[in-house]
Formats: sequence, structure tokens, C-alpha cells
Amino acid sequence: MTRALRYSRLAVAVLVLHVVVLAQQPLANSVEAVGLTVSDMDRSVDFYSRVLHFSKLSDSEIAGEDVERLKGVFGVRARVVRMKLGAEQIELTEYLAPRGRSIPEDSRSNDRWFQHVAIIVRDMDQAYAWLRKNKVQHASSGPQRLPDWNANAGGIRAFYFRDPDGHNLEILQFPAGKGDPKWQKSGADLFMGIDHTAIVVGDTGRSLGFYRDLLGMRVVGESENYGTEQEHLNNVAGARLRITALRAGDGPGVELLEYLAPRDGRPFPTDLHANDLAHWETLMRARDLQYGWKTLRTQVSLLSSDIEDAFAGNQKVLEFLFSDPDGHVIGLLSPMSDSARLEGKR
Repeated sequence: MTRALRYSRLAVAVLVLHVVVLAQQPLANSVEAVGLTVSDMDRSVDFYSRVLHFSKLSDSEIAGEDVERLKGVFGVRARVVRMKLGAEQIELTEYLAPRGRSIPEDSRSNDRWFQHVAIIVRDMDQAYAWLRKNKVQHASSGPQRLPDWNANAGGIRAFYFRDPDGHNLEILQFPAGKGDPKWQKSGADLFMGIDHTAIVVGDTGRSLGFYRDLLGMRVVGESENYGTEQEHLNNVAGARLRITALRAGDGPGVELLEYLAPRDGRPFPTDLHANDLAHWETLMRARDLQYGWKTLRTQVSLLSSDIEDAFAGNQKVLEFLFSDPDGHVIGLLSPMSDSARLEGKR
């Protein structure tokens, strides 16, 4: 065997091993932030900082062809603010141009475009009283304690409400022995951080094929919730939910909410755009962005036309946006570097 042939076979073996390793690794290392579109940035920053005790990390204005290709919206100029609560972040985007549509006034918790972030509180009664004092809009009739017969969810207290644009939010208090142990640590902060973002899905099995099998998240909990407490939490009569909790390596989880009943939730609007207020983004850090692009672009619905230059807070990143099987938007991103920039583009 010639030296050239040996080197050739060795190169092929290394390439095959590299592909096998990639196939066994998750596409997403962590959930970095949850993004939502707002209509008035100053009002939203005031609400999230004053009422919910988030702190501002960055405030910038973006425009140009990279942004248009990333968001799938022509003529974009937007103001983007990153905010932090505990170790978790949200990203607020106000589209200065073009302005998008409001959240449908008749939106329900079982409609497929439903998404929220679950904020952990140290004391539910105190947190609810504070929200009442600040005149938040109720989505639940009031805080609910899930019944003890539900082994996985019993004792959890929760309440749904809305921000000034009508985005659904949740405050959540775990009893001892449930949830991430960090939520049981002592401290003075009433609002502690974000445990997860929850999304309504049409078929849990199909969504697991996307979030678990394709993106590489792991299932960390499952339950079936029903009864008067769940109905009044979601404000949906007869609500019976299959709930599946997933986690990446770090950051908030993603919670799948499948309504087993009632089954009349409406599908994701096919004409929803990034500048519409019903638009959310779950932003994930990629293990290998170029490999992620090559893997996903033939299997998912893309919002972005390519990997594009973007910002995550004050950090330059490369990013692209795509949709899950129900229409919820995911952003896959990676820190900017010269090598990543050259290799990441098609």
C-alpha cells in the first residue's frame, strides 16, 4: 500500500468519525434567551424592570440587509434590548419599521401560537399582591395550587398574566423537592429567574422528534394535568394537558403543552412575521453552527435566507432563524470569529 493511499484512507476514516461524533452530539448546547416583539420599548423596559425586577444588559439599534435576511422582513429598523433576571435573559425587539400587527384579542391559551416564560418567585402570595398593585392584566382567574394527586406537579403554585402588549407570562413557585434545586436557595429576591418557556404544540411525539431527536434536548419531566385548578390556570374550560419538559445543556427549559382537550386550539398563522407582536424566538447556542445549518436547512422551515451577522446583547454572533413543526421560532447562534464567519456562510 502506498503512503498516499494510506493517508487517503486515514483521512476518510477521520472524516467518518467526525460525522459520527457530530451525529451523536446535540445541535444546541444551551438556551441563551427568549425573545419577544414589543410595540413600545420604553414601556416594556419599564414594565420588566420596575414590575418584574429584570435589569437591562444592552440597548442597540439594528438595520441593514443582514437583518432583513435574518428576520425575513424587508426594510427593517429595530431597537433591541437584552434584560436579565437571575441567570436568565430575555430579548425585547421593537420594530421601528415596518410596524407589525397586534396579538389577536381573542387569543386563547390553547391556540398554537401561545408561548410564555415562567418566572420563579420566592413567595406566590407576595408576588401576586405586587402584580395586583401594578394592575397587571389577568390571564388566570388567580393563583392556582396544583393538586397533590398529580405526583409530578402537585404543590406547584402558578399564575398567568400579561405584559403591556398582551404577551402571556407566568409566575411559578415550586414546593420543596420539585424543580431545579437552585429555586430552593434562600435569598431576598422576590422574582428569582426564568425556569422555562412554554409552547403549545399539536402533537407531542412530532415535537419530540424536533426538540429531542433533531436539536438534542433531553426530556427531564412529564405529566398529565387536568381538573379545576388547571382549567382556571389556563382559563380554558375542560383543559387536559400533556406536559413534557425538556432541557439543553444550560439555560431555561422548553416545555411542550399539548391540549388533549379541548382540541379546538387554532393553528399558527401562516402569515405571522417577526415584526408581529405574537412573534417569539427561543434563542439557542449552537455546538457547531455550520453543521447545524447544513443539517436543518433541508428539514425545517427557514425564516432566514442564510447564516447572518447579528448581535446577542453586545456580542457579535452568527445566527439563523427557523420554525418548529407548529410554527414556533428558534434562533441558532454562535459567537462571531473570522474562521466562523468564513466557514459559516454558504
